Amino acid sequence: MDERARRSGNPAPSSRDAGDPQPLSVEERLRRLDDIVAALDAEDVELEQSLALFEEGIRHVRAAERLLSAAELRVEELIEGEARRREDAG
Repeated sequence: MDERARRSGNPAPSSRDAGDPQPLSVEERLRRLDDIVAALDAEDVELEQSLALFEEGIRHVRAAERLLSAAELRVEELIEGEARRREDAG
């Protein structure tokens, strides 16, 4: 956390996002979103900081939605594959 964020009580933005070879997991994004919500709930957050946190939060929500959609598709494919395998075997 940088000094400015520490003084204002706002969490620092995640460094493992843009351009990082290993993107954040859904769980890490949800934890970051919790931090962002807590920071936005603080009464001493300046407008510009609030907007920056909000924008970061939106990016995390959209990325988490993509990850969850991909996971859902994978589960559906696995279930369909298993059903086909059972049909072929039976």
